[in-house]
Amino acid sequence: MSRASSRTTAPISRDDIVDAAIRVIDRDGPRPSMDDIAREAGITKPRLYRQFADKADLYTEIANRFSRSAFAATGEDMTLMLQPPGAALRRVFTGYAEGILAHPNIFRFLALAPLARSGEGAVLQFDLGREAARRFGKLARAVAEAVPLETAGIDYLARAVVGAVVAITDLWLETAPAPAAAEFVDQASELVWGLIDGFLRRQDITADARTPIFTTLAEVNQARNPSY
Repeated sequence: MSRASSRTTAPISRDDIVDAAIRVIDRDGPRPSMDDIAREAGITKPRLYRQFADKADLYTEIANRFSRSAFAATGEDMTLMLQPPGAALRRVFTGYAEGILAHPNIFRFLALAPLARSGEGAVLQFDLGREAARRFGKLARAVAEAVPLETAGIDYLARAVVGAVVAITDLWLETAPAPAAAEFVDQASELVWGLIDGFLRRQDITADARTPIFTTLAEVNQARNPSY
């Protein structure tokens, strides 16, 4: 009895199928077939399509899972802003690099499949960093409003940061035979700090990578508004 037929009546969720898809991509490379994914999940292909409307639906869920996992080190609060940015960025990119190295084919899969057609014929554009950029922008805006600081351009900064990280991750994974995580962390930290520093300088704020950004902004706000 085949693996798929032996489990046709067992309950299976969307998360189970995404897990199976990730195993297939990790093992076989960044161009999986829906047949292979269904087989790995232990179900028939029609049953897979009862959980996912089409390939684009499944790909989107894999992208969402990857985004949540790969960018988890950025956190959900202001913790990073309370640390010196140089050290904070290195911690973030160390965690990010570990996640990428655990599933390099997932990154390649999403990079190699930028377009997929939905069941209605619409084209779905994969964006590896959209969710991460949204979270980064939300965090940065919360800090800026707490200080307060001009928030214009924060969404552009968020997209620039995430876009740069995705691009250099692609470059990093081209390195053979094995990527050097420490070098990637160094390069990514320096590049992202440069973008953040440039954004602050456009607002006449001079920051230091050894001083928490929140402290710097608070001092600037105090200097500009001494009565507060």
